[in-house]
Amino acid sequence: MGEELTQTEFTREHRREYRRKVQLCLDVFETMLAQSSFDFEKPLTGMEIECNLVDADYQPAMNNSEVLAAIADPAYQTELGAYNIEFNVPPRRLPGRAALDLEGEVRASLNAAEAKANSDGSHIVMVGILPTLMPQHLSGHWMSESTRYQALNDSIFTARGEDIDIDIHGPERLSLQTASIAPESACTSMQLHLQVSPGDFANNWNAAQVLAGPQLALGANSPYFFGHRLWAETRIELFAQATDTRPDELKTQGVRPRVWFGERWITSIFDLFEENVRYFPSLLPELSDEDPVAELAAGRTPTLSELRLHNGTIYRWNRPVYDVVAGRPHLRVENRVLPAGPTVVDMMANAAFYYGALRALSEEDRPLWTKLSFSTAQANFEAAAQYGLDARLYWPGAGEVTPDELVLRHLLPLADEGLRRWEVAAEVRDRYLGVIEGRAKSGRNGAVWQTAAVAALQGRGMSRPAALAEMLRLYCERMHSNDPVHTWELPT
Repeated sequence: MGEELTQTEFTREHRREYRRKVQLCLDVFETMLAQSSFDFEKPLTGMEIECNLVDADYQPAMNNSEVLAAIADPAYQTELGAYNIEFNVPPRRLPGRAALDLEGEVRASLNAAEAKANSDGSHIVMVGILPTLMPQHLSGHWMSESTRYQALNDSIFTARGEDIDIDIHGPERLSLQTASIAPESACTSMQLHLQVSPGDFANNWNAAQVLAGPQLALGANSPYFFGHRLWAETRIELFAQATDTRPDELKTQGVRPRVWFGERWITSIFDLFEENVRYFPSLLPELSDEDPVAELAAGRTPTLSELRLHNGTIYRWNRPVYDVVAGRPHLRVENRVLPAGPTVVDMMANAAFYYGALRALSEEDRPLWTKLSFSTAQANFEAAAQYGLDARLYWPGAGEVTPDELVLRHLLPLADEGLRRWEVAAEVRDRYLGVIEGRAKSGRNGAVWQTAAVAALQGRGMSRPAALAEMLRLYCERMHSNDPVHTWELPT
């Protein structure tokens, strides 16, 4: 959820001082990149899984505070919506059989959390957008109790000065206005972290941007919002629109959105933080007592609180992260492309595919992004979000291809080679890349299964709301089986 704030209202002087501190932090960060010793010798990976809560009828359950009290595990935290929780998976290294151990631990933790949630009459669901969420669910007390979330909501609407338009074209167009950022809470994702050295950051971020389209086409799992069938991964467009601080006039002027793919390949992590400071006004201008210049001069590692807080309000799909653990600074690429679910094994497969392909692409002698325009990478991403496995993607050397062809012919061998370089055991590579291969060959990801299941249920005479609830019940059954989504049967 990000760090909690102590206040929701900020004066003009406060905002001016915050801007000065952010710039100061950026200057110190530039010095650190040139002089400091960053922790990267034994790189760690991390995972965050955002989940939804539903009641016995598979409708949103606005009781995350009660569920979290029952779970009583610091790995589980609140998220924006009162029907959301987040599971933070402890960081670990990739080599050997670590991923298999992690799969077992994640399943055990989620099963234990589910059992405790059941005592409160709730179920935990891993899905990109909760299919049964409807407008009436976000009209009352939908927000988690948090100063940060209230301040974020207030700041976005202060900056915008008017209600937010949600207008998504798909098989069934959805158009509405909202007076809060409530629709953002519908977007639940899986975030993947990779610790990298300052020198390797640019190659890894550029490679992650190249991979974003294929990643999303494979993993799409959010076809419904407010009862409408929209994009294969509706979460992408919904998140962008629900947090947009720009009225139409600023969009026309070319002001950049807070949810941002970016606009260029980079040569350093500094490029991204410098863009953050140059292009984006503050949303949560909370000041710390730290003097980063004095901290660095004293031989200590500054936390750069203002720079990190500002970075946390700019929602890049691949976000740069600066953090300090046990007094040592480190850098991470945070991949925010994928939705949650459908199963733990599907998410582990998505992670293995990403980490493997990222390693191979980032180490190529002639990087792929030197043969691909940035705008084409963004077009791939947007096409994948809208059409999923039916998208057409451009790939250097292959031309315009379908995601299944791209994955099977080009990316799976790359991912396997990258995992070999990570010294990942053969059985791990076979298990998880086998899931990706099966998904590509069958043409079935979470979005495909959801829409086919709803169509089958409506074909029996069910209304759309009833079909969505029954589909979600069947989804949850299969989610707990841990069988990958491409093997799921459809209702008959």
